[in-house]
Amino acid sequence: MVRRPTTWLAVRSRNVHAVQMALGLNNVQPCTWLEGLSGEEKLFIAPPVRGWVLIIGSGLPDPADDVDVCFRFLTGLSQKLGHVQFFKANRVLGHHAWVRVDGGQVMRGYAWAGKTLWNQGMITRAETEFGLKCFQYFESPDLTFEETEIAATNVEKVSMLASRWSLDPASVDENLFEHAYGIAGGTVGRAARA
Repeated sequence: MVRRPTTWLAVRSRNVHAVQMALGLNNVQPCTWLEGLSGEEKLFIAPPVRGWVLIIGSGLPDPADDVDVCFRFLTGLSQKLGHVQFFKANRVLGHHAWVRVDGGQVMRGYAWAGKTLWNQGMITRAETEFGLKCFQYFESPDLTFEETEIAATNVEKVSMLASRWSLDPASVDENLFEHAYGIAGGTVGRAARA
């Protein structure tokens, strides 16, 4: 089984080049799945799988660092590419996030990093079915044991939500890893952040 990244994007597209252009990558080079999943690349744009292009790497924004930067990045990228989803599941810290943006509009956004950073849009049917708990702003100023357990449970269910909404990176057929090439890039350019 594939090691799941802690942060990833899913873009509804079959056009890797369009995703590359929207992200404004530089130092672009072909990259296998295995190389891309190793975490050594700033950004790895995977070849399309079931109508989705996955993007992983340390170049993705972290809502815990600056939720506004994350919001602007995702809405800007969605204005260029259409339907974009963002997922974060950090087991060590308990930080988690899931966001759906379509045409530059946030349909659903939730991010938690010791407190609620982002809670926008209606809770989706999948969130309810999976028992994901979303705190309101200022609802959890002190980390209680119960809140820590809820955060850990949410982290474990992010991949299930990704599978329902789009694609879980760990569900990709391992036969693609050595033969299907994506694109690795050095940094995110200004294009996606504008």
